[in-house]
Amino acid sequence: QVQLVESGGGLVQPGGSLRLSCAASGFSLDNSHIGWFRQAPGKEREAVSCFSRSDGSTYYADSVKGRFTISRDNAKKMVYLQMNSLEPDDTAVYSCHAQVFSEVYWGQGTQVTVSS
Repeated sequence: QVQLVESGGGLVQPGGSLRLSCAASGFSLDNSHIGWFRQAPGKEREAVSCFSRSDGSTYYADSVKGRFTISRDNAKKMVYLQMNSLEPDDTAVYSCHAQVFSEVYWGQGTQVTVSS
């Protein structure tokens, strides 16, 4: 059974940092595209950062380049999103996403709020 469980969200001041974690189970990270999406109130869900299954390359949305870093530990089946220099526009529900062959899976999401 595939599961994705996020943790690490919270309230942080502008300029602060948070580290999100995604615990994956039921599949191998080597066989999946995996990463992070976010959805802010009143906005469409957008891809933030992810690993490509084909070559392990990483993608970052333009809005987070230079501030966010995705990483993973295949042995522990964990994916992380280190978020630095957070801005109010980063406020959203962040969800872990995985595509395993033709199946798509989502975590329940974790709230990140950037506010003074």
